[in-house]
Amino acid sequence: MKIVVLGGGISSERHVALVTATSACQALRRRGHQAVFVDLFYGMERYDKPFDQAFLEPDGLCGNVAIETKAPDLDAVRRARLFAGPGIIGTGINGICSLADCVFLGLHGRDGEDGKIQGLLEMLGVPYTGSGPLASAIAMNKPVAKRLLRAEGIRTPEWQELSYSEEDIDRLAATLPVPCAVKVVNGGSSLGVELPDTREELAAALHKVLPFGSHVLVEEKILGRELTVPVLDGRALSPIEIIPPDGEFDYVAKYQSGEKGAQEICPAALSPEEDRQLREAAEKVHRDLDLRVYSRSDFILDAKGRAWFLEVNTLPGMTPTSLIPKAAAVEGMSYDELVEKIVLLSLREKRG
Repeated sequence: MKIVVLGGGISSERHVALVTATSACQALRRRGHQAVFVDLFYGMERYDKPFDQAFLEPDGLCGNVAIETKAPDLDAVRRARLFAGPGIIGTGINGICSLADCVFLGLHGRDGEDGKIQGLLEMLGVPYTGSGPLASAIAMNKPVAKRLLRAEGIRTPEWQELSYSEEDIDRLAATLPVPCAVKVVNGGSSLGVELPDTREELAAALHKVLPFGSHVLVEEKILGRELTVPVLDGRALSPIEIIPPDGEFDYVAKYQSGEKGAQEICPAALSPEEDRQLREAAEKVHRDLDLRVYSRSDFILDAKGRAWFLEVNTLPGMTPTSLIPKAAAVEGMSYDELVEKIVLLSLREKRG
């Protein structure tokens, strides 16, 4: 098949989306497909051949990329664009995607998981991987997803939603409950997330989160074990426990190896009841939000053994060392097989 793998983009999760997309592209090429990597933000602006020739390029247009220890400098990314403009979609995206049998979405965060690119591909009539526009948009908005899931019986921490500016921080730091979690409503990769325990820490957290967005969710902080549960084709895979080196699962802990990286235990050491509870909750989240093909839900397991839903990722990381590939490996599925399976399941979904 001819497959366009979209990655990069202009969200704070750009680095992760570059590694996911290039890794997936290389995997699909190893499986015999004519896969080509395309950066959503830059498009085909540097490609001077007919677009259909891109599928025949020996390297699939994959460069050498890595996840860095800091979030990307998006201003520098914008300056490097040859054809300047306010749009998030680069030159030739519509054209190259229209030639594909399927588009693999290796995107993360805003403009990748929020339904926008899914809506564009729907209008182009091109099949793509993962969930549809509406389900993606709902899942990306944390307060909306929590409201819907609470109504369906999913246990989730108490929260409030607010928009603020620098002028509001002192007032909010004096009145919001602590300890808590402060999260940008449409963020990901642990960017725009802070976990303050004191009012001083809360004020600092509100300052740190603001550059990622002024619309936030302030959530009750539940103490316990951090776990995530992938779902593939409607069925939960092995729960994974995440143990950050310093107690907080931030951007560095999530993506760096060694002492700075988090410990990821797959399968997690759980009782049969805890395992059942987590798997059933993840499958219910996937089903109730009308998600498709794959997702990954994050939970806290408290001291009483109760699972608390935090958020769901509709396009979770798909680097070879990401969490879903680790869970798939427990069931004997290689990374290359998993990437191809996501494409085949998505084609089945989109073709009805």
